[in-house]
Amino acid sequence: MWHTVRFRTPVVAALALVVVCGVAGCAAEGSGVAPTASSTAHPTPSTTPTPEPSLTPETPPAPVASDDPSSLSVVVNKLRPLNPGNYAPADLVEVPVPYANKPFLRQEASNAVVAMFQAFTAQTGLSMQAQSAYRSYDSQVSVYAGWVASKGKAGADLTSARPGHSEHQTGLAIDVSALPAQCTLQGCFADTPQGQWLAANAATYGFVLRYPDGGTPVTGYEFEPWHYRYVGIATAADYVASGAATLEQYFGLPAAPDYAP
Repeated sequence: MWHTVRFRTPVVAALALVVVCGVAGCAAEGSGVAPTASSTAHPTPSTTPTPEPSLTPETPPAPVASDDPSSLSVVVNKLRPLNPGNYAPADLVEVPVPYANKPFLRQEASNAVVAMFQAFTAQTGLSMQAQSAYRSYDSQVSVYAGWVASKGKAGADLTSARPGHSEHQTGLAIDVSALPAQCTLQGCFADTPQGQWLAANAATYGFVLRYPDGGTPVTGYEFEPWHYRYVGIATAADYVASGAATLEQYFGLPAAPDYAP
């Protein structure tokens, strides 16, 4: 049997509201109350593309040779004389290592020589000495004249720099010899324990072999396995990594086998 149900509340209330439930909650349809933002809002994905990481490494700047005689990057050769010609370093000090001729170098180069000599002796039990280091313009006049007298001008130019063109005048170059003396200022120095150790380790202390075997067409000088030039530890490491055989090649300079006319 069907029964009629009467509401005691007003019809509007009886009609009430149809309750609509969503995933995030319920809202009374027709109630005039808008659903809360939390029940309907969804995060909008970012449309800004994520930048791709660069796959191309930056190319480091090429090393630059300096014309400043006080720079560790100065290059002195037959086409690049010192300027001024009578330049003398301001920070020369006596190098406290064994020597054949009392050595003076710039302070930083001197410190590096001391560390290098100490390491050689600690690792091998042997000794080496400074044969020649800083030479003034006037000293180079005498040295070069002596070579001309013994070898003639052409022969001297393969062995010794003309005054004003010598690396020794920068206070950054040193000639090393064995102690006791063996193959001093001769190509056979390369085969001594001192020469072999220097070839393998000098760059660790900021030195590079300035006049390598086979480098005469570039440097203008014969092989001098005893002549090392201080350029600084970072530059020496980069020099070795570059595979360059001479400072001219490392700095992208023209070969300097002869003096300018």
